[in-house]
Amino acid sequence: MRWFFNKLGVGGGSMTEKKAKESDKLNKLKTRTFEVGDLAVYPAHGVGEIMAIESRVVNGEKHDFYIMKVIENGMTIMIPTNNVESVGLRDVINKKEVPKVYAVMKSRKEALADNQTWNRRYREYMDKIKTGSLYDVAEVFRDLFLLKLTKDLSFGERKLYDTAQILLVRELSTAKKTDESTIISEIESLFVTDKAEN
Repeated sequence: MRWFFNKLGVGGGSMTEKKAKESDKLNKLKTRTFEVGDLAVYPAHGVGEIMAIESRVVNGEKHDFYIMKVIENGMTIMIPTNNVESVGLRDVINKKEVPKVYAVMKSRKEALADNQTWNRRYREYMDKIKTGSLYDVAEVFRDLFLLKLTKDLSFGERKLYDTAQILLVRELSTAKKTDESTIISEIESLFVTDKAEN
């Protein structure tokens, strides 16, 4: 069994994306406590279930931890209950927020990615995935999807694309209480005109 801890950063974006992120940040400001059985999202790992709340002694001090099992790969993560905000543990988005995530994917930015080297793009995208914001993950997926229509993705970019897709599909299907194939079809429909142009 693997245990995982992480500290995370924050990214930027366009006006529509910023409004969506501000809403996301306001939700984070409320101190959230989770119960056994709750679904939550851990940055860069996705949706998981709180399996237990346990007390452990660390450096001579007693601390409470959420024990979360990631749905995608079964990884178990220990999250200090007093550190939820700093590690980015959050609720699954509300069904009402799904159209905002789709709007991020539908919006088109200027071709910034073409002016950067693949490793610079990789670092930027990895930082966005680590924020834990589904809006940032949607930006990464959108940018890499559009980039792969014009050129081959590097190995690292391909892995990020796959990671972003998994994180998006899992959380959106959980939020909408539907199967993943339905979400994949909905996401692909957002890019139909882009595919036709290339």
